[in-house]
Amino acid sequence: MRIGVPKEIKNHEYRVGLTPAAVAELVAAGHAVVVQTGAGLGIDFDDQDYRDVGATIVADAPAVFSGADMIVKVKEPQPSEIALLEARHTLFTYLHLAADKPQAEGLMASGATCIAYETVTSRSGALPLLKPMSEVAGRMSIQVGAHYLEKEQGGRGVLLGGVPGVAPARVAILGGGVAGVNAAQMAVGMRADVTIYDISNDRLAELDMFFGSQIKTAYASKAAIAAAVAKAHLVIGAVLVPGAAAPKLVTREMLKTMKRGSVLVDIAIDQGGCFETSHATTHSDPVFEVEGVIHYCVANMPGAVARTSAFALNNATLPFVLKLANLGAEAAMAADQHLAAGLNVSGGHIRHQAVAEALNLPFTA
Repeated sequence: MRIGVPKEIKNHEYRVGLTPAAVAELVAAGHAVVVQTGAGLGIDFDDQDYRDVGATIVADAPAVFSGADMIVKVKEPQPSEIALLEARHTLFTYLHLAADKPQAEGLMASGATCIAYETVTSRSGALPLLKPMSEVAGRMSIQVGAHYLEKEQGGRGVLLGGVPGVAPARVAILGGGVAGVNAAQMAVGMRADVTIYDISNDRLAELDMFFGSQIKTAYASKAAIAAAVAKAHLVIGAVLVPGAAAPKLVTREMLKTMKRGSVLVDIAIDQGGCFETSHATTHSDPVFEVEGVIHYCVANMPGAVARTSAFALNNATLPFVLKLANLGAEAAMAADQHLAAGLNVSGGHIRHQAVAEALNLPFTA
């Protein structure tokens, strides 16, 4: 199969769909890989690094798309990239369609087969291709939250871990999944006062066993979240409904109960965000203020640590890329129901039920 790797063009996105090591595996399996010039520069790989492992370097995105059967990316295709897709293409990348109807309609119009990293499942029901970026985003959420709590950043002027004689910051983490756990690990390491909220009592029990006395846990009722937001210095939104839009857990009215200079970090922003006042931001303009509360809602958080993120993502995606390349999309999904769960769009139809429901579009099984 001919596999194409375009250079990412989303604002401040430095990751790359395939590292040279991943390209080497595909070439060894008998596949041809076409890489856009400069695609790996954001993680310090130049064109020669790709040539050395057997890739062909081309000048621009149109050359990648025209010369490839499968496109492997990191972020959702931008309008100029969607225009290059054809029915013969398989697109394998993050899509996050539930919060992006124009993208969904563009992909439908292309006729391409579009498989989303974030809805591919594992035997346990987990999301193996979302997990590495959830780990990165969870850990980053505490770093950026601590930064924006600093007074010169507009924050309250609170040190996350406090000092002897001065209480640490109170951190409320909404969601006890992969992102929430990684956020908690970082917050605990910085000696913050951490509480995780979740709607699964079984998950709360697991978190209690894992963290012991390092954190507190609470059931995520509306009343509990309202009380948590009122007293928290830093709130991390880490909820996820696979394929669907994130529920709005924190309302504008709740912000009025928060202390001025408190910080919200919305990890769920790719799926529309879990705070009512959230809207997507970029690394070049990452925050905004509502009711005196700082909102950090960058839609590609892991792009800030591109090298770590690209390697972590490639470790997870490469087995699936190989399967798609070796068998072709249709046969690969027929052979692997977990890969098939990643199918969001094909033949002009929405093929994932949660996506269809979120966008109010017809679902085709």
